[in-house]
Amino acid sequence: MLNLPLNNRFRGFYPVVVDVETGGFNAQTDALLEIAAVTTRYNDEGLLEVNNSYHFNVEPFEGANIEQRALEFTGIDPDNPLRNAVSEDEALKSIFKSLRNEQKEADCNRCVLVGHNAWFDQSFLNAASDRANIKRNPFHPFTSFDTASLSALMLGHTVLAQACKRAEITFSQKEAHSALYDATKTAELFCHLVNRANLAQANENFVAELENHKDD
Repeated sequence: MLNLPLNNRFRGFYPVVVDVETGGFNAQTDALLEIAAVTTRYNDEGLLEVNNSYHFNVEPFEGANIEQRALEFTGIDPDNPLRNAVSEDEALKSIFKSLRNEQKEADCNRCVLVGHNAWFDQSFLNAASDRANIKRNPFHPFTSFDTASLSALMLGHTVLAQACKRAEITFSQKEAHSALYDATKTAELFCHLVNRANLAQANENFVAELENHKDD
């Protein structure tokens, strides 16, 4: 296994898997309804694994657009009091504070968003952060790691459920389209992809070392 500490594995970035559920596709006009963030760590065996998770149901910002088709897709009822939704400001400030602490503990320079079709989650995260006027956003503003692209390269599929299946990760369609569930499954997939790449690199280094010493 390629044995690198987390802060060296990703050029000083601290990977955080983010998933959002929304009222549409436009981050500037459509509501952020749910957000989850999941962190990772290396275990004692040198394998990347899921670490901590953070999750909030979010109140639509004032004047936000919500498409009925989006609600039908996610199953979210924004008016349900049992959601215990909080403002974008409260949700992001709480998540960001926890992530900064984890990032600092891992001796990393900045968080980097990991997502399945990461541009979508990043656009809503950045838009909500701007609306809340948050000055200390721990995430890099445009760099991201996209598990859809990585899965296409390493597993031959871009759909999250199918990529998980090929990685032998359990996936429930009934639980899908919850931010916390999707973020957790994306984190498990990201760990699988990184561990697979680390193992391939370690094997390549081992073969190269054997070649270097074959005449000894």
